[in-house]
Amino acid sequence: MLSRPARRAGGRAAMYLSPHHCADERVIALAGNPNTGKSTVFNALTGLRQHTGNWPGKTVDLAFGRVDLCGRHAVVVDLPGGYSLLACSEDESIARDFLCEEGPDATVVVVEAGCLERNLSLVLQIIELTPNVVVCVNLIDEAKRRGLQVDDKALERELGVPVALTAASRGAGLEQLKRILIDLIDRRIKPEPLPVTYPADIEDASRELESKLPTLPPAVSRRYVALRMLDTDPQIRERIVEAIYCRAKSISDKVVSQTQSSVRAPNAPTESRIDDVLTSRWLGLPVMLALLGGVFWITLVGANYPSALLAEALFHMESWLSTALWAARAPDWLHGAAVLGAYRTMAWVVSVMLPPMAIFFPLFTLLEDLGYLARVSFNVDWCLKKCGAHGKQSLTMAMGFGCNAAGVMACRIIDSPRERLVAILTNNFAPCNGRFPTLIALASLIAAGSLPASILVAAMVLLGVAVTLGMSWALSRTVLRGVPSSFILELPPYRMPQVAKVLLRSLYDRTLLVLKRALIVAAPAGVVVWALANMTTPAGESVLASIARTLQPAAAMMGLDGFILTSFILGLPANEIVLPILVMAYSSSTALTETAGLASLGRILAANGWTWLTALNTMIFSVLHFPCSTTLLTIAAETKSARWTGFAALMPTAVAIAACCAVRVTARLLGLA
Repeated sequence: MLSRPARRAGGRAAMYLSPHHCADERVIALAGNPNTGKSTVFNALTGLRQHTGNWPGKTVDLAFGRVDLCGRHAVVVDLPGGYSLLACSEDESIARDFLCEEGPDATVVVVEAGCLERNLSLVLQIIELTPNVVVCVNLIDEAKRRGLQVDDKALERELGVPVALTAASRGAGLEQLKRILIDLIDRRIKPEPLPVTYPADIEDASRELESKLPTLPPAVSRRYVALRMLDTDPQIRERIVEAIYCRAKSISDKVVSQTQSSVRAPNAPTESRIDDVLTSRWLGLPVMLALLGGVFWITLVGANYPSALLAEALFHMESWLSTALWAARAPDWLHGAAVLGAYRTMAWVVSVMLPPMAIFFPLFTLLEDLGYLARVSFNVDWCLKKCGAHGKQSLTMAMGFGCNAAGVMACRIIDSPRERLVAILTNNFAPCNGRFPTLIALASLIAAGSLPASILVAAMVLLGVAVTLGMSWALSRTVLRGVPSSFILELPPYRMPQVAKVLLRSLYDRTLLVLKRALIVAAPAGVVVWALANMTTPAGESVLASIARTLQPAAAMMGLDGFILTSFILGLPANEIVLPILVMAYSSSTALTETAGLASLGRILAANGWTWLTALNTMIFSVLHFPCSTTLLTIAAETKSARWTGFAALMPTAVAIAACCAVRVTARLLGLA
């Protein structure tokens, strides 16, 4: 068979890169099924910290990095994970379009050694599109522990493309992969892929179409285009897919072997027994709730002491800054804006947010690496189906617990436009990173003891999930009426988390990233709040107090006060700064100025008339209220509709108001408030 000539990639790929990207730089695409370790391979090649996770559907956009190939740099493009190039969902469309339109110099298809048969179907589709393919058989260490062995030479013969065996998390096989890429780019290796043989009538029709096709871009195979034209017929598509899967099974049977030791002590039954508990209809949800409560309990117990130490240190620094500015004869307005506004707000963010995040995020990431988050999605899938939503919404909801903007972007993995919109509009009800510190702080003030406080925080998370299900049900039966579609959820194998990497990644990628975003927003927000508190209306009242007084009647109906609503409105840029803004607002109107730690937070709130009901309704409003500005901008970009973006802001706010009013009325009827 003849090898096709190479094509230089550039074009749109270069548009995503920095201005320092060289026009003659080689482009390497990284493709693969979800949960094959593709992002780990990307990180290992580029040295970047692209977030990795042991659950499917995480990567839904393009990530770029550079790899050093013996002194030459190449751009590595991490494509969204997908199961085929038939473009059933937006993430699969992104991968397909990049390969077709950009024509990378090489495409690395990452497959899992322990699930080769399932992964090979995507490999067979990609080698139909382009011959410049390297198959990276990853996770060979896990396969070996399960007694599975992949014959890379036999796999090369069956596919007609080079193969590299890797364990990317340990760096094994990466040098071999780089050498293959160099030889492939320099055309010392000329792959000759062996195509799937389809039924005779399909092959005949494909050849006839190929002969009639106009000139195509060099990156696009005529055979691939012809087959895609044919598979618009559902019956032909079914036969094409069947032929691909039969070929994948045939190859897997030839190249994968199992050792005798694994037959005596296989891992699969052990995993199956664990899943019998974690995904049980009766035990799955209780175990999930127990784990969630345990995570919050550890967070609450562990965060109290470092939070107090941080607050004490930071507010000692506040007095030093004040002394320095007074010694420099700085004007009062500069001292107020810089110290009482910007610095004090940032100090609150650090002392209240950093300790809980530094504990919660590593614990959450450990569960993710272990493979448990996919089991959580499995446990709530049946609920989503009954609510008329798509099962993949469980995955996007799980991503929303990290960041709602990321959860909205993750909705691309949902095939149906209607169900995708349902998931986008309800993702805000999953409490994000920025809301957890507020929930944890207020829960510790309401509940006496760490265990009741952790249960209360878990209850707030469950409230968000329940409202997600309820609003999905309501939307699916009103403005977004339709029939729910089905999907197959892949449960990844359990993997022992790499604790050191998890700690470093969660600290850098989550804790410090969220903290950095909060600080960037907190400083100007603190200045604005200080300015509003020190600017007066013609009646002699501060502007901040005037706004709060205007909002007081509406707030009172919800069991809140005007300052609380004002803080949520001013906290639109980021949920992380709502509590610091509230403390600033209260401090501006009271003689109480001590602000070190959760104990002083409780005193400030009590001095401003807070009761347990005020704290509870503030937590409820925090969980359910309008999305932050970043999430709203993401919704606008994803829906391309100002109408749906406005709806995404108003709908949760209306739900939050209704929930708070209901709790207040119920408490009064029961004589509790």
